Amino acid sequence: MGFTDWIARMMGEEEPEPTFTAPAPPTEEEILAALDQVVAMAADAKAPPMVRSRLARVANTVRLTMPRLRNLGLGSPEAYSVMATATDYLPEALGGYLRLPREWADSRPIDNGKTSLLLLIDQLDLLGSTMDKVFDAVNRADAQALIAHGRFLQSKFGTSSTGGLLEMDAADRQQAPVSSDPASSSPPAPLTGPSASPAGQPRPTTEKAPERPRSMLDLES
Repeated sequence: MGFTDWIARMMGEEEPEPTFTAPAPPTEEEILAALDQVVAMAADAKAPPMVRSRLARVANTVRLTMPRLRNLGLGSPEAYSVMATATDYLPEALGGYLRLPREWADSRPIDNGKTSLLLLIDQLDLLGSTMDKVFDAVNRADAQALIAHGRFLQSKFGTSSTGGLLEMDAADRQQAPVSSDPASSSPPAPLTGPSASPAGQPRPTTEKAPERPRSMLDLES
């Protein structure tokens, strides 16, 4: 406490509250740069392939998620998880493994029979599944916005979309008008003549019986 502060306190003046300015969250470029640095660190240290493959999976999911976070803002919980993974969780997990002697880290059990390598793999698998859930949640948020927009259109215009098909042949499918001419609506006249039956139907034709062959007596006569 300085002399001026002591005088102000003796005179009953209130001390100004200390101000604290929170650091600004990292930008999208800074997050991607930190992610690239972690991937390069694993490649330079010649980390085992099982480590680099899992690291590449997490890094790829983060890169796919970053553009989708613009709709939610960097202050959302999903954005914080992505930011912390790229700038804190991944560097800390990989750095803790790389600081150990490689042979010792890959062969000496340290926790429940697991080596440092296996512990790192478990942590990378956990980060990978977490980033997959964040990516799915971000996409579902966009899908819900699409559903809400469709419901808005249906409530505004009354009907849903027909898939973009135009009813161009609606007039062709209308029923043709019935003619008012009695002659055109009267039934056809029945057939007349020997080939017609009483009911107006064609009379069935009868076949001629075959001729009986002549006997020997008929030939002699």
